[in-house]
Amino acid sequence: MQTLMTSRRKVLLLGSTGSIGTSALKVAQDIPDRMEIVGLAAHSSVEALVAQVRATGVKQVSLTDEAAAAKARTLLPSDMTIHVGAQGLVDLVRASDADMVLVAIVGVAGLAPAMAAIEEGKHLAVASKEILVMAGEAVMAAARRQGVSVLPVDSEHNAIFQCLEGHQGSTVRRILLTASGGPFRQLPAEQLPQVTLAQALKHPTWTMGRKITIDSATLFNKGLEMIEARWLFDVPMSRIEVVVHPQSIVHSMVEFEDHSVIAQLSHSDMCFPIQYAVTWPDRVPNNLRPLDFAQLASLSFEAPRTKDFPALDLARHAGEIGGTLPAVLNAANEVAVEAFLHERMSFPAIWQTVARVMEKHQVIQHPSLEALIEVDAWARREALG
Repeated sequence: MQTLMTSRRKVLLLGSTGSIGTSALKVAQDIPDRMEIVGLAAHSSVEALVAQVRATGVKQVSLTDEAAAAKARTLLPSDMTIHVGAQGLVDLVRASDADMVLVAIVGVAGLAPAMAAIEEGKHLAVASKEILVMAGEAVMAAARRQGVSVLPVDSEHNAIFQCLEGHQGSTVRRILLTASGGPFRQLPAEQLPQVTLAQALKHPTWTMGRKITIDSATLFNKGLEMIEARWLFDVPMSRIEVVVHPQSIVHSMVEFEDHSVIAQLSHSDMCFPIQYAVTWPDRVPNNLRPLDFAQLASLSFEAPRTKDFPALDLARHAGEIGGTLPAVLNAANEVAVEAFLHERMSFPAIWQTVARVMEKHQVIQHPSLEALIEVDAWARREALG
């Protein structure tokens, strides 16, 4: 991976009003000599975006919702450039003078601007799992061709990235992704059909958006992360495992061929991985809370309940088969989660829907981006059926 040479990173932030975006803005305030926000993008949260513009002084923004963009024009200075719609995200990437694009957009919408960033020679910081789940092969190949870095912002993948520093990939025996286990870690399987939306949205350690919080409850977030790790770190799925760690202090681990294990630890705060992605390969001081090991009491680990939560096995199968199957898993899961969020589907029906759509799919190997987008649309239609 190419080392970033600029000491002060100019960052374009896509998904600025979500949980990752707001954390990234905190990091920029904490280390202003190392991180400058030069553009912002949101979907429809006009008031939040306007407040961010005033705080950062950026001159370019994007809103994918056209009504929100029209409202923003009445609230932002007349010299502000406002890009609109899905194409507006790509236009913002191409027009920006950023040297890094941080993509924190949920779903397939982040794929086109991520590829545009790579094509423009801008380094990519990835907080959206879907980009590498859907198109990991194409994204990583494009990054290699352009000589740009793809840096993980997810706490787990950022932890693995840190553990691998200075080590050859061939010496890796296992990548161990840690999972909190979600709110139903100890819930008997026979009670899962009665799970309510309110219960599923109560994550025990992280404060996140609604979709990713449900993914944590089903363990689909870990399944997506397994596929993401396969492409980020160029390791086969067989070497990627999940271990439940309820305290969310150990963010992931790597076991090497000599059976030594290196882990990365910190409090559950997304500012840690965001800062490291931006300042890599440097480590710089900040105002984040350090660990007090005397107060941690204990760190525990256990195996995931794959029989009761089939998401991990579905994701492993998708990652092993490859091609378009991970995109199908991702799209079907998004539709199923949306249905659950609107209380139109039971909790177990989320993974049942994903399994049904995966079974119907005819896999295409080494797909083009156009094929991936078509398959994504097909899987969404099937999941609704």
